[in-house]
Amino acid sequence: MSASPADRFRENATGIVSTLVTGIWLAALFTGQDWWLAALLFGYVVVVPLTALLFGDESDVDEWWDEEVKGLDPLDTSTADETDDTAPSDADTSDALATLRDRYARGDLTDEQFERKLDRLLESESLEDVEDRRRRERRETTRDRETERER
Repeated sequence: MSASPADRFRENATGIVSTLVTGIWLAALFTGQDWWLAALLFGYVVVVPLTALLFGDESDVDEWWDEEVKGLDPLDTSTADETDDTAPSDADTSDALATLRDRYARGDLTDEQFERKLDRLLESESLEDVEDRRRRERRETTRDRETERER
C-alpha cells in the first residue's frame, strides 16, 4: 500500500522545509544578496521549528506541546487513565525511574523515547541527590528490620 504524496509530505515536512530554507539562503549568499543572513536566521529560528511543531513526529509533538494545548487539563484527574504515569507525582528520582521503566515495559514508550527520558532524568540527578536517596533507603531498611524484630 503506497502513501499518497500528501502523506509523504506530512511525514517529511520538517526535512523538506529545512532543505528549502538552506537552498534559499545559500542561493542568496552565492548571488551576492544582502538578505542571506536574515533568511538563514528566520528560516532556522522560526520556519523550521514551527514546521516541526505542526508536522513533526508524534513523539516530538508530545514532548513539545503542553497537555493544556493538546486539550487535556493537567489538573483534571477524573478523565485520566489510572494506569497512565506520564508525570511522577513524587520528585524522588527512584520513583521517576520506576515510573519510566513501567511505561517502557507497558509499551507506552519507544526505545528512543525511553533512552531520551532516561538520559534527561539521570542528567537532572546530582551526586547529592544520589547520596540523599541512599541514606533514605538505608534508614527505611533499618526501620523495616526493627519493625520485623518487634513482631
